[in-house]
Amino acid sequence: MKTSFLTALAAALLAGGHALAQTNDPAIPVGSLTAFPTIVQTGTHPTLTWNITYPSIVQDVVTITPPGILTPKQDLYMDVRILGASVATSTAYFPVEAQVKYDTGSWTRVFYDKQTKVNPSTIVYTRQVLKNKQINFAGRYYYNNAWSTLYTTLQGNTGQIVALVNGATPPSTFPDYNQPTIESFLRPYLDSAGKIKIGPMDVIYLFELTHTNTNDSGFDLQDLCVLVTFRKS
Repeated sequence: MKTSFLTALAAALLAGGHALAQTNDPAIPVGSLTAFPTIVQTGTHPTLTWNITYPSIVQDVVTITPPGILTPKQDLYMDVRILGASVATSTAYFPVEAQVKYDTGSWTRVFYDKQTKVNPSTIVYTRQVLKNKQINFAGRYYYNNAWSTLYTTLQGNTGQIVALVNGATPPSTFPDYNQPTIESFLRPYLDSAGKIKIGPMDVIYLFELTHTNTNDSGFDLQDLCVLVTFRKS
């Protein structure tokens, strides 16, 4: 007796693969299964061939040099979002500025506002970034008619800025997930173990803008939080 069961199975798996497929790299492994021949006699077996596409991670396509200089290994597109801008006293928030510098260009303001105006779903900056062209980030705040120090990723690994990827452990100065000092806007980006929980093609920047002494309780890397997402198209 002839059967087309394997043909139906292969078709079903292919349909599932197409349903999961994305225009960019998939977030989970996807694949297809082919069988040859597609119709076989009872007691014989076709040759099955799997084709599996594994997701890329940002380290595959971007070099991250501490404290957060990004150098693409290939041409990509980059989207920037602001997750938090929480410079405040007990009674008021103050404006925070985020800047981006691409290659040899000048610093560009991509955000200037208070925490109450932050929308994490809004892309504040997007552009194509080319292979081997550096990307840098900076932050500062405005208080009492004066700007604070501008901290940039070009200033070396001073501890004021840290760039982290999915699964990374934040520095010890960063509050634990269950501590009351953790900002609410950061909780969605941490798992229950306190590790970073973002997309595989994301980089998250944590800025400390108000303190320089790492032993100070106020040094918590929560003054400015920037999410950078890379995609291939």
